[in-house]
Amino acid sequence: MGEQKKILGDERRAFILQLLKESPVPLTGSELATRTNVSRQVIVGDITLLKAKEEPIIATSQGYLYFKQNAGAPTIERIIACKHSPDDTVNELNLMVDHGVLVKDVKIEHAVYGDLTASIMVSNRQEVKQFMENIQNTKASLLSELTGGIHLHTIAASSIQTLDKTEAALKEAGFLIEA
Repeated sequence: MGEQKKILGDERRAFILQLLKESPVPLTGSELATRTNVSRQVIVGDITLLKAKEEPIIATSQGYLYFKQNAGAPTIERIIACKHSPDDTVNELNLMVDHGVLVKDVKIEHAVYGDLTASIMVSNRQEVKQFMENIQNTKASLLSELTGGIHLHTIAASSIQTLDKTEAALKEAGFLIEA
């Protein structure tokens, strides 16, 4: 057989959207590029256009994810303030996911750039492990390293009690900043 045909424009974006909606796991830009026979940079542009059309696509450390809220998904959110060393990041994230929360993001207030937010989207130890491996493999810095360990997380769960228990555990571990 010959060379695989490129999927063009709107047809490609519809195909990407279908792949994301059907996938139970995040898909990387490289995976999507291979499936559509275009470059990863074209995929980045496509994702940007889909987001501009208000498609709920999230770029996570594991790849792109179509964020669908369903009956079993966390529905109550809370923003918490934390502080710890980079070495305690995995402990902090594991503590939260072990209590049944989705850690949606990390936010910091940067002296030059203002508020910076990065998607995390971890809800179990395997996802935490993959997130931390991605940080190490890419030699990326944690956002909290820019602020002496001070950062915010948006956490989500199916009940207020779950969020309260998570906060209590973070406080006991010394990770929570209290007013």
